[in-house]
Amino acid sequence: MTSRWVFGAVFLVCAALLAVAFYMEHVMGLAPCPLCWLQRFGFMGAGLVGLVAFLHGPRGFGNRIYGFLLVVTAGAGLGIAGRQLWLQSLPEGQVPACGPSVDYMLEVLPWFDVLQTALRGTGDCAEVMWRFLGLSIPGWTAVFFTLVILVGLVMMFRRYQPKSWLQG
Repeated sequence: MTSRWVFGAVFLVCAALLAVAFYMEHVMGLAPCPLCWLQRFGFMGAGLVGLVAFLHGPRGFGNRIYGFLLVVTAGAGLGIAGRQLWLQSLPEGQVPACGPSVDYMLEVLPWFDVLQTALRGTGDCAEVMWRFLGLSIPGWTAVFFTLVILVGLVMMFRRYQPKSWLQG
């Protein structure tokens, strides 16, 4: 499988995960918390890197650059998913208070304050509303962010053969 198709597969997986997130929100009625929104941005970033790399069709060093960008975007998403998993593991008395919705915060607060509040998480982020095979939504996003990171690392450290016309 060429690197172009690997990056294309990353894009398709991220697009599918975002489609599932929007299905859960609009069809199943699960309102996303601030940390859920940030995890969506992580998948958007990784998906965008995958799409650009697929369209570019990089070779050699370009694969390493795109692989690094996948590791960075998915790593940020994994950190956010980890924060939400930590909030979900807290005893009930230590869970932070619930906060306003993201839409409301965007209307009344400066952007930096919204980001700061979202990164801290709220009581809404600690609530487990859905499970599949024993994992909550941030558990599954952590699994997929880890897979994207592994793909990025493989693309960064994979050995590439020089083209025959470059060899003497």
